[in-house]
Amino acid sequence: MMIMFRCQKAFTLLEVMIALAIAATALLALLGLGNRSIAVHDRLQKTTRATLLAQAKMSEFETAGLPRDRNSDRFSEPFEQFRWHYTTAETPLPSTIEVQVTVTWGEERGNESVSLTSFLLR
Repeated sequence: MMIMFRCQKAFTLLEVMIALAIAATALLALLGLGNRSIAVHDRLQKTTRATLLAQAKMSEFETAGLPRDRNSDRFSEPFEQFRWHYTTAETPLPSTIEVQVTVTWGEERGNESVSLTSFLLR
């Protein structure tokens, strides 16, 4: 008399649950990385805009001169979230001054900023 055993190749419920837990953990990690990537891209975009605005303001100072009535202000639309401020310092050359333009954005307690320094003729 011959006894035959059937080998059933199937997954148990425990194996399926462990595979789903691993897949869910990996998916959550990927979603977190996606959100982080979006936040980093937004910060880099604002830093680039602030740098270009600082360069534009410095070019304005080179061509039109430094404003005498104010040394800080907000940019106009569509860049109203950015503010600029400039400071001057003397140099060893009497005909040259050091000008530093700083562009800031964000909330007051956590401002981020970009500074650009150049030397201008008086």
